[in-house]
Amino acid sequence: MLRHLEIRNYALIEHLEIDFSNGFSVMTGETGAGKSIIMGALSLVLGQRADAKSIQEGYTKCVVETTFDLSFYHLEEFFEEADIDFEKQCIIRREVHANSKSRAFINDTPVTLQQLKSLTEKLIDIHSQHESLLLSESSFQLDIVDSVAATKSELAHYQEVYKQFKDTKKAYEELSAKAEQWKSERDYDQFQFNQLNEAGLSENEQTELETELDLLNHTEEVKTELSAIVTYLDGDETGIQPQLTKALQAVNRIDKFLPAETHAHDRIESALIDLKDLTKELSEKLYDTDFNPERKQFVEDRLNTIYTLQQKHHVATIAELLELYHNLEEKLLQIEAFDNELGELQKQIDKLLQQLNEAADQLTQKRKNVLTFIEQELIDKLTSLGISNARILVELTPTENFLPSGKDHVDFLFAANKNATPQPIANVASGGEMSRLMLSIKSLLINTSGLPTIIFDEIDTGVSGEIAHKMGEIMRQISNNTQVIAITHLPQIAAKGTAHYKVFKQDNEKTTQTHIVLLKPQERLLEIAEMLSGKNPSQAAIDNAAELIKNSKQ
Repeated sequence: MLRHLEIRNYALIEHLEIDFSNGFSVMTGETGAGKSIIMGALSLVLGQRADAKSIQEGYTKCVVETTFDLSFYHLEEFFEEADIDFEKQCIIRREVHANSKSRAFINDTPVTLQQLKSLTEKLIDIHSQHESLLLSESSFQLDIVDSVAATKSELAHYQEVYKQFKDTKKAYEELSAKAEQWKSERDYDQFQFNQLNEAGLSENEQTELETELDLLNHTEEVKTELSAIVTYLDGDETGIQPQLTKALQAVNRIDKFLPAETHAHDRIESALIDLKDLTKELSEKLYDTDFNPERKQFVEDRLNTIYTLQQKHHVATIAELLELYHNLEEKLLQIEAFDNELGELQKQIDKLLQQLNEAADQLTQKRKNVLTFIEQELIDKLTSLGISNARILVELTPTENFLPSGKDHVDFLFAANKNATPQPIANVASGGEMSRLMLSIKSLLINTSGLPTIIFDEIDTGVSGEIAHKMGEIMRQISNNTQVIAITHLPQIAAKGTAHYKVFKQDNEKTTQTHIVLLKPQERLLEIAEMLSGKNPSQAAIDNAAELIKNSKQ
């Protein structure tokens, strides 16, 4: 439960601290005193959106810190999963900076907003008059039924199967669309594949063919130059080889007179051998080099085929054409496999559909089992709140399609008068009736929600007198099991509280500040008297206030 709230530099609050007790606490104050500011600050700790405009002028950040007593709420698993130290006195802090960035901490460990919300939604529920608008929404009504029916595990199972069903169905639809598109392209893809296949390309072919064509285009020039080179190397008398042979003979004649380290004989002999080998190779090349018009035509045709394919497919190399060839081959094979894959996915869909129907039926049955109970409980509570002829019908109708919440649509129908036909709440309930309906529902849900703390933020709109007294009584009954904090303008409700806080504004020379105090018995008596009759209450108003407080203890 909420034990402590501290606010710094938020809106009209420079520094404010409140200690809360268990049971039923009430918070009162004039309109504009700052009660909504306190609730706004508290909502930051619950993970609501932060706004730098809320920072008090002259400061660079605001801080809201709360202490919750977790002694009896079995939340250790959350802390273990979040890797946060568990303390029975849990401190939750939110800081908002001038650049609109905010930071959240649980027991001084930085956490994400999602982690913050995940914890605080287990700790506290703030119900405002605006939340009553949710009562007309079918999803909210279904949450009420599910809470009473305790469908948490069944709903989790259904949603798991529902997700698998949706994912598998999506995969089927995407694959089916892909298969349809690919099949429509199959004839053209097959044509392209056949064309590349018939071309019989090899990776280095283009380079080799281009080199060969270059040679074929220069055959006569090459032959002329090769012939000249062979003549230079091995001419009759003037060629290099005959000259080197003569040089070798001369060296042999004077070798004994030459320094040993010159190795003249060996070096000339080695050069002569290399030259003979080169001459032989070039002579063979000269012999083999001959213009072949048929070969040239073949090479040109082959290169034209390659160039045409490259231009058609907007690529520059044979490697890219081969990659395209393999991709087309895989695509054509995949098209043949589509039917099998789609068949397997359809089997999964059929199986999941059966599981989904079973899970939805389990949910529906659990919901149906509590409808009469909800109707009677709400009628009883509304009767105690002064709507003696109230009629409530909770209708559960099957939906055409599967929804994330099951296959049920819920309608809460309401009639305040005996002979009226129950209709959707939004169509017939007045503001006061809506407030009483919401309080009745909160009272019904409190035993199933297990929330440590509930805050009623001015939900008493549109009621007064005896009805206000009865609403206060229900809040007090709820506080027997749950910490209740009620922000109210009604003295009948304020008198029911076991602790009474007053919110007020105080002006000084520079600023206006919001403050809060826990009222002492005499201060509380005067506050309730002022709520009854205004400032400077008469003795009669004070006596009436005393009577309200006295009766609230009975």
